[in-house]
Amino acid sequence: MTAHPRAKTAPPPADEDLGYDPSRPSKSQRKRDMTALQDLGVELVDLSRERLEKVALPEELHDAILEAQRIRSHEGRRRQLQYIGKLMRKVEVGPITAQLESWRGSSRAVAAALHQIEQWRENLLADDAALDQLSARLGPIDPQALATLRTKIRSARAEKASDRPPRHYRELFQMLKALLAAESPAP
Repeated sequence: MTAHPRAKTAPPPADEDLGYDPSRPSKSQRKRDMTALQDLGVELVDLSRERLEKVALPEELHDAILEAQRIRSHEGRRRQLQYIGKLMRKVEVGPITAQLESWRGSSRAVAAALHQIEQWRENLLADDAALDQLSARLGPIDPQALATLRTKIRSARAEKASDRPPRHYRELFQMLKALLAAESPAP
């Protein structure tokens, strides 16, 4: 079979004919950017009022965030978050992102320090040699503080063995926290 003599395939349209401009981001990229701005807005809405005041925001955006914090309706909150995302398109987000990142970093550092204290406490409760390791790390510990530490360790072990409330266990944590904080101040 042969093709109809008048049926000719047209050449593909040029990029200019389609309105394609390679210097502009694609529609998908623009949607990803808008979603990222809206997600940043959600982070701002989730901040406490004290932290929100520390972020340099235009008044209109600040008011919209405060309004979103007050809204309890799911649909109303969703629409307010979209509005915040729209407002954020007009704002330089670099400083906002930097501030949020610094808070995230300090939160991670604090969490890591607390995990380290918990690890020391567990090591002290599990093994007497851990007290020598702690003394070696911290340097000379006040003899009275060392005696109190030994007492807290014994009391915490007894609490754990008899299923009593963990009063000494918590006090041991606080004591370790003070000793380790004296060694290296918190960020």
